Amino acid sequence: MPWEPRVRHKPNINQRLIDYQTRKSVHINLTKSTHSELRIMLLKKGLSMQVVFDRLASMICDKNSYLLNVLDTIETEKKEKQLKQVTNSDAESIFDLIETANPFESLAYEEAAEDD
Repeated sequence: MPWEPRVRHKPNINQRLIDYQTRKSVHINLTKSTHSELRIMLLKKGLSMQVVFDRLASMICDKNSYLLNVLDTIETEKKEKQLKQVTNSDAESIFDLIETANPFESLAYEEAAEDD
């Protein structure tokens, strides 16, 4: 039996049109280490990222309680991170304001003027 190369067949135009109308593409950014580790884990199970993310999205839409709890946790962590950023930003702004408009400096200047 001679070796035959695998030929990738393109879906017919009707199937491509249906896919275009019914499927959406999602692009995400992962760190290299997360991407590599996830890819290895999935390959060991014979799964693709496409299949896994598609299934996870479906389970969220089906109101899977475990995944909804995960979303709640992510939401809380995001809010806490934003609050911490705002708090840090506010603290920096306050210190900058104090540094540029020191009310004690003008008070000391007024007291020195009164002494003259």
